[in-house]
Amino acid sequence: MKRILLVEDDTVLANSLVRYLKMHGYDVDIAKSYYEAGDKTFENSYDLYILDINLKDGSGINLLEDLRFADDKTPTIFISALRDSKTVVKGFNAGAEDYIKKPFDPDELLVRIKVRIESKTGREGKEEEISYKYITIRENIAYKNGKPLDLTPLQLNFLKKLIKNQGRVVPKEKFFELMEQPSDLGLRVTMSKIKKKTELNIKAVRGTGYILQ
Repeated sequence: MKRILLVEDDTVLANSLVRYLKMHGYDVDIAKSYYEAGDKTFENSYDLYILDINLKDGSGINLLEDLRFADDKTPTIFISALRDSKTVVKGFNAGAEDYIKKPFDPDELLVRIKVRIESKTGREGKEEEISYKYITIRENIAYKNGKPLDLTPLQLNFLKKLIKNQGRVVPKEKFFELMEQPSDLGLRVTMSKIKKKTELNIKAVRGTGYILQ
């Protein structure tokens, strides 16, 4: 089931959209503020963002700019009562793929959601190349200064998670999701082996998780 984050501070509209989208097979979370949305995007992975522009504690445009700066490439649709061309242009410049002006027909939103999610699925069919300092991961092989590293699939997945979240603490629960038999000991041992093989600065944050600095 595809997962959507709806950032909308109008409770009536938000609840109405959630019911409608769930009827069509989507799992939808609601965030009613800029900061709540930031927390949810850090804690969860989504297939699509639907963002209102005017939020009580900030701007949906600034939120998307922050997400894109953090290399979050999740497809995004803006919904807003603002109709001036400058706002629309700002929305697209921030990294949005679509913009719908309120009021709108839910059926139109549904069509646009399907287009964006299918487009994302198509892009994910190809393995992306990710890099950090002297480490590059390409076609599920990690390279250190251009030479292949002998990493197990689990170690490779951990390394991907760390690189994609470089500079941020990754909760240990996120690593547990990748393990067949999750345990603190298994997590520590795996991280220790990754550090030894890559020589990257990976630090444990007591009781929380790990960070790549």
